Amino acid sequence: MKEVIAIIRMDKINDTKKALQEAGFPSMTCRRVSGRGKKKVDYALIQELIDGKPIGDPNTLESISESHRLISKRMIIVVVKDEEVKKLVDTIIEVNQTGNMGDGKIFVKNIEEVIRVRTDEIGIEAV
Repeated sequence: MKEVIAIIRMDKINDTKKALQEAGFPSMTCRRVSGRGKKKVDYALIQELIDGKPIGDPNTLESISESHRLISKRMIIVVVKDEEVKKLVDTIIEVNQTGNMGDGKIFVKNIEEVIRVRTDEIGIEAV
């Protein structure tokens, strides 16, 4: 079994839930999270601000302020059989890929055991 953790944009959660349901993955855990990527700040631009030079592009000003800002995202966690991972990951990518920074990340981890508390079922039956 595998645990698939996807960090996606807030505005993509409903489309993602719908697509996962249609693809046969109705069960998931979803949380609100905050974080940031590894986008670097061009400190030369900050120096231009300090020197009083105008920066005309609003996206440039946005990138300067992003260095310390945490962005709201959604984290989806789904546990699936090994053979279902590709279908799950492909579905998440299909819905969330825009080609822009901030589309998200997907992590796949091994799961050693699953136990359903209510019934004591073990393994894939517990999922």
